[in-house]
Amino acid sequence: MGVAGAAAGEGEAVSTDSATWWRNAVVYQIYPRSFADGNADGIGDLAGILAHVDHLAWLGVDAVWLSPFYTSELADGGYDVIDHRAIDPRIGTLEEFDALVAALGAHEIKVIIDIVPNHSSDLHPWFQEALASGHGSQARGRYHFRDGTGERGELPPSDWESLFGGPAWTRVDDGQWYLHTFAKEQPDLNWDHPEVRRHFLDVLEFWADRGVAGFRIDAAHMLIKHLPEALPSQAELNSWSGVGDHPVLDRDELRELYRTWREVFNRYDPPRTAVAEAAVPAERVPMYASPETLGQSFFFDLLLGDYDARDFHDTIDRCLATAAATGSSVTWVLNNHDTVRSASRYGTRFAGMGPNGFPLVKHGMDWLLAHGDPVLCDAPRGLRRARAAALVMLALPGSAYLYQGEELGLPEVAEIPDDRRADPAFFRNPGVDMGRDGCRVPLPWTRTGASFGFGDGGAHLPQPAWFGRYSVEAEREDPNSTLHMYREALRLRRELGGIDELEWLPTDSDEVLHFRRGPWQVVANFGPAPVPLPEGRLLLASGELGKDLPGETTVWLVDG
Repeated sequence: MGVAGAAAGEGEAVSTDSATWWRNAVVYQIYPRSFADGNADGIGDLAGILAHVDHLAWLGVDAVWLSPFYTSELADGGYDVIDHRAIDPRIGTLEEFDALVAALGAHEIKVIIDIVPNHSSDLHPWFQEALASGHGSQARGRYHFRDGTGERGELPPSDWESLFGGPAWTRVDDGQWYLHTFAKEQPDLNWDHPEVRRHFLDVLEFWADRGVAGFRIDAAHMLIKHLPEALPSQAELNSWSGVGDHPVLDRDELRELYRTWREVFNRYDPPRTAVAEAAVPAERVPMYASPETLGQSFFFDLLLGDYDARDFHDTIDRCLATAAATGSSVTWVLNNHDTVRSASRYGTRFAGMGPNGFPLVKHGMDWLLAHGDPVLCDAPRGLRRARAAALVMLALPGSAYLYQGEELGLPEVAEIPDDRRADPAFFRNPGVDMGRDGCRVPLPWTRTGASFGFGDGGAHLPQPAWFGRYSVEAEREDPNSTLHMYREALRLRRELGGIDELEWLPTDSDEVLHFRRGPWQVVANFGPAPVPLPEGRLLLASGELGKDLPGETTVWLVDG
């Protein structure tokens, strides 16, 4: 049972830092299989992360978020979890995990881990027991099993669609069907079952006792489901007008569930934190982000929007107001493991949402479907805009989440052969969705080498020949690189401290944003033409400056 001052790992004391460190933190997301490979098997691992702690410390991040590292068959990049308290042997051991927490802690970098509570792997012992136990068993009660429709139950219980494409129900050998919101290898757990609830409380304590400072809650709005005898159709789900009573999404009962999680978090000193991945309207965010529940919820609004001054302005206002109403802070994000990288996204035509209403944006899908046709993506413009947008985001009050390689200005990798892809979204939506492999290609650390320094055994996804010029080695040596821009932005951000106020200042153009935070001024020119620079001492710029502020460029100024 986790308590304040509980031991972490090998008996080391859990840190007692500020209880609100997360409000303005810069969190760096690591996708472990693609960060660095320490044992030359082509798959990133904890040893690889340990070898590059110096990069994270040099960059100046406050925390690291580790995407799933649990035992998994990789049906969905590790989000099909076989054991929530065990590390995949291909990624490492618990002893290596403890060593990583300690090594990062020595640089005052905290660790956040992914919790995947909506579903398990179909190879999880619970699901295997459910298959063996048969109709009406206690084991099947941990999941959503249903009899089928049709004369002999040969049809699924409803016409619901998986978010990865295809039906959301799969039939087992004895004729029943089970629900899976995502891939068929990811059966949804039944959160009305007391064993499921107890299990995840134990999981949270297990990792908190090892020194984990916080948790990112995957699909946090999907856990509790109400499945009546007569199930609604997919069309009815899509057009549901009720708030808090949707059969499978964002139900009011989640508030009480997350209050029980908060009770666990508050037993620690400092209290553990959490951030919800919840695709919900702004008025529903307080249920996830209040101090009585998880504390924070991701704001995907900037990521989902286009590179446009008015869009950014309205989004910033809306998100700050929502966070203030919850007692939380905004979690800004421009990139993650589910989206086309901003350096490519901002160079392509805005393409809106993905197939089946997948909750994250698929900007640039036309370009990806054309296998990276350069006519459809202006790469220099994309990088220029990505750098400018990053300086807007990093200047805002609240926490900022960065995705590995974002600090390099790394573009999306479009040229992946079909037979080398791994994302189920690609295979379940042929010709419609190219999947998320392009942002999960292993990082380039060196200019040259078989895997650009990722590991001696090559890389599990193919890296393009041009990767070397975006490597850490190349950008560390270039003072004008995206890497150095991010590092300086994080240094200046720490100097500014936790000033939560933001004041908009007037501009002469609808394509220019100008705001103040304390002594700082931030000016972002979203348009193509140069505009006059306001008075102030230059702190940082996203691009080369002349007398005026060039188009698609952001600057940080300080008074005096």
